[in-house]
Amino acid sequence: MNRIVYKQMLTPTTALLQVEAPWIARKAQPGQFIIVRLDDEGERIPLSLSGWDRAAGTLRLIVQGVGFTTKQMIALEVGDSIRDVVGPLGQRTHLPPDGTLVVIGGGYGAGAVLPTAREARAAGRRTVGIIGARTRKLVLMEEEMRQVCNEVFVTTDDGSQGIKGLVTDALSQVIAADRIGAVLAVGPVPMMRAVSELTRPHQIPTFVSLNAIMVDGTGMCGGCRVTVGGQSKFACFDGPDFDGHTVNYDELIQRQKMYKPQEAMAQDHECRLRTDVPMSPV
Repeated sequence: MNRIVYKQMLTPTTALLQVEAPWIARKAQPGQFIIVRLDDEGERIPLSLSGWDRAAGTLRLIVQGVGFTTKQMIALEVGDSIRDVVGPLGQRTHLPPDGTLVVIGGGYGAGAVLPTAREARAAGRRTVGIIGARTRKLVLMEEEMRQVCNEVFVTTDDGSQGIKGLVTDALSQVIAADRIGAVLAVGPVPMMRAVSELTRPHQIPTFVSLNAIMVDGTGMCGGCRVTVGGQSKFACFDGPDFDGHTVNYDELIQRQKMYKPQEAMAQDHECRLRTDVPMSPV
């Protein structure tokens, strides 16, 4: 059992959790992920690592309550435990060593790019961070990003903070002003696709972290199969980072929709269970 030792709600639907997992914390590297199962009956879900404390033996996770299990997870409190935490899984991030590194996080992805940015900054590399969100209240990890980047841009769809527009609008400004050595983008698939299309004509090496459906996390089940450069790859074993210019995004989007009906059924079942619970008198 892995105990939650710290919790902070970053938005009404997104939580920062620190979880005890000393063996994983000892080995974790930027770009890797874990798979968690909340209880004996729960599904297994992959989560990017936002950080770790090797001395304390804890992992930092940014969890957005979108599906059935992630909503359950952000409802947990300090002292609660997670049944299984497996990792670290996947390959660490490997980026070209020269030029400015640009890390881009959309939504929860702002937490996932932090370890790479921190490592690059510690090595003396100029690092630029871009955070994207729909509105100011949904901007995540800005303070942490400023601590590990030389420069940070925030974009919001409604213009309530930073640049009004998308992360690609900020990236266009950086491309025009700097010699970029590599871009790492983590977040929704449409965002990662748009970033890759923007950098393609500039021939800027661009890497995206593919959040494919996973079960075992070791390449055995084949659930996270993606097509990269015309070849089948497993996001859990060969990735999660891949060359963004060679990913078949159309296939990835279709595969992510495979279990939408089951997810809807699970959430509907949970809602009905809660409705059936008698309310205590006030």
